[in-house]
Amino acid sequence: MPVIAVVDFGMGNLRSVAQALQHVAPRHTVKVTSSAAEIDSAERIVFPGQGAMPDCMRHLRESGLEEAVRRAAASRPLFGVCVGEQMLLDESDESHNDRPTPCLGLIPGRVERFARGLADAEGRRLKVPHMGWNQVWRCHEHVLWRGIPDGAHFYFVHSYFAHPARPEDAAAQSDYGGRFTCALARDNIFATQFHPEKSAANGLRLYENFIDWHP
Repeated sequence: MPVIAVVDFGMGNLRSVAQALQHVAPRHTVKVTSSAAEIDSAERIVFPGQGAMPDCMRHLRESGLEEAVRRAAASRPLFGVCVGEQMLLDESDESHNDRPTPCLGLIPGRVERFARGLADAEGRRLKVPHMGWNQVWRCHEHVLWRGIPDGAHFYFVHSYFAHPARPEDAAAQSDYGGRFTCALARDNIFATQFHPEKSAANGLRLYENFIDWHP
């Protein structure tokens, strides 16, 4: 059976991701793995991340999986989730010091924090982190959006968001005191700030489309 590898570098909500993938891909084997060899041999890679960016990048390096993720991103379908999406960019403003945290640099751009004093259209103060259901509008057509209405709701939990350097790498936007990029797409890489595994039918459809994707 084809294998979908869920990368376990010690910083992700892996069980719910694996369960969602197994639900939409019963003819695949879903492996939560910290083995570079298993990642190298998998047909598809899912790269979730959760927590502070400096800790995520440190854990990825210390796990010995950074190069396996880079190899996967160069050759096979890869889906980044939450901080796993952010880690694909060049650097992040989330830091334990005054310097940006270097990331993987697979998609040009940086990760920024929501500004202080965010407000909605009626002037009501918005809390950070952005948490809960929000609409997602696609920036361009992509096969992974198949069967998902434009403006569909997905589930978010985050204080930082991706700001790609190239507008064509933005696959979707949401609005939280202003529009921000909430999905990236480039070549064989697709990634979302929101959590498909927590987003009911639309999230499952997105994962199902990923399983059928042949970039």
